[in-house]
Amino acid sequence: MDRSKIRNLSVIAHVDHGKSTLSDRILELTGAVDARDMRAQYLDSMDIERERGITIKAQNVRVGWKGHTIHLIDTPGHVDFGYEVSRSLAACEGVVLVVDAAQGIEAQTLANCYLALENNLEIVAALNKIDLPSAEPQKYAAEIEKVLGIPADTILHISAKTGEGVPALLDAICARIPAPQGDPDAPLQGLIFDSYYDEYRGVVSAVRIMNGRLTTGAQLFFMNARGRHDALEVGVRSPSNTAIDELGPGEVGYLIAGIKDVGEARSGETVTTYAKQATTALAGYKQPKPMVFCGLYPVDGDDYPELRDSLDKMKLNDASISYEPETSGALGFGFRCGFLGLLHMEIVRERLEREYNLSLIATAPSVEYQVSLTDGSTVAIDNPSEMPATNYIETIAEPFLRIGILTPSEYTGTIMELCQGRRGEMIKMDYLSPERLELIYRIPLAEIVVDFFDALKSRTKGYASLDYEADGYSVSELVKIDVLLNAVPVDAFSTIIHRSKADEYGRKMTAKLRELIPRQMFDVPIQAAIGGRIIARETVKARRKDVLAKCYGGDITRKRKLLEKQKEGKKKLKSIGRVEVPQEAFISALKLEE
Repeated sequence: MDRSKIRNLSVIAHVDHGKSTLSDRILELTGAVDARDMRAQYLDSMDIERERGITIKAQNVRVGWKGHTIHLIDTPGHVDFGYEVSRSLAACEGVVLVVDAAQGIEAQTLANCYLALENNLEIVAALNKIDLPSAEPQKYAAEIEKVLGIPADTILHISAKTGEGVPALLDAICARIPAPQGDPDAPLQGLIFDSYYDEYRGVVSAVRIMNGRLTTGAQLFFMNARGRHDALEVGVRSPSNTAIDELGPGEVGYLIAGIKDVGEARSGETVTTYAKQATTALAGYKQPKPMVFCGLYPVDGDDYPELRDSLDKMKLNDASISYEPETSGALGFGFRCGFLGLLHMEIVRERLEREYNLSLIATAPSVEYQVSLTDGSTVAIDNPSEMPATNYIETIAEPFLRIGILTPSEYTGTIMELCQGRRGEMIKMDYLSPERLELIYRIPLAEIVVDFFDALKSRTKGYASLDYEADGYSVSELVKIDVLLNAVPVDAFSTIIHRSKADEYGRKMTAKLRELIPRQMFDVPIQAAIGGRIIARETVKARRKDVLAKCYGGDITRKRKLLEKQKEGKKKLKSIGRVEVPQEAFISALKLEE
């Protein structure tokens, strides 16, 4: 294929600015999909994506336009899936930056644009949704020029819904985005930027060829995993998988090499031919650092091996998950999993349950703390139950985020109140225009992890947008709260929290558990404790059998004797009684939404 006619690009934007709809119009205009087969969000292949109306996985497709071959990657917009975007950009020479003509620049618009600039990619900017009555393309073109430095007269005005302006956008892609570089005669270097596991064909990898040629039947060498495999099938997505004989430099396609061990074709792997090997592997990707941790346990303990295999396959498709085995006295065997954010955690759990037919319990989300001990050493702890005893701890440092919030100016007060209530400190405040401003805060990750995003959206009627990046660790006054049932600590309910909020949390948790734990034959005390100090208590009262039912009047001493006998029996029960906590109680007590 003539390399000068190839264009590789990603579509990037904030959530809900029209990336997937634009991809639909491009597929229609270029004739890649017949009109009768067309459906909305064609490239969003997972049920969960279609239900939630968001893109979770980047998808690539090959289309033709006026003699050019365009490799298009549709990327997610949500901040939790920023890693998908950064991986996709490594396979491109340019991006189409889509901005909503009725909302203007949002937080992820900035974040994704800076990612593209870091990768030295050509940016083609387009204002979408110009068909809306509230669209103000001239105003937001000027805002883009001011904030991102893209000249307003080069910004295209399109409507992905009606198709207006999309042919001009395709022409601009062919004219402005450079053709890929690469030497067809050099040893093969192909970058795997995504993979998934097919039950019948093994691992299917999306690959971008940098140098050389990838041909069907060639014996391949995977440079990082040190594995040898034959290329059983090489092809392109257009948008259905179509087998071809070879992929040349600059081309994007898929590779099936009969790989059954999911560890051998991870994202960032470099593929070369075994006979004529490349001397160096490609740079690959920086391993993302998990921000949020939780325990995932099968409801049925026998499903533990299936959960392990499912996580292995999921890791292939989503390289940003980390996991290691752990055990809990209350929940049995499971995995401590790390995620990039709360939405990411929810999606992974839902995909495990749907795609691999598992029933899972997720413990409350926590973050990784750095604990300095009295002997001078420092340990990293992401599970509250591993926290050392108080007398061994010198200080506890927690991770902080630098967050950027873009909002209409009338919500400034309510957002500042929210951030300060979550122990945030303001760094700066910039007005992008008289009506919109950007607030930058430094805030503990633990305060954001549960419901900050929901609270932000509800306080601003959905208009504010949030972007974040890690900003190191700082020492805080943190304590570990244990929940004791009948004087026995239950590790699944342990949590680490700021001292100022400990009493309130203890009262809420004990009150909630009192409603959830069924009555036993004896009183069950539910206590929240910091070290040896009890800060809250509730009691689940015992079931009572009416032992006086058969006494009709008569001497009071007889009734007393029966009640004393019952009391002795309850005391004995209590000394040997173990409180049975139903699974529903764990699920309800650890519900993230509440």
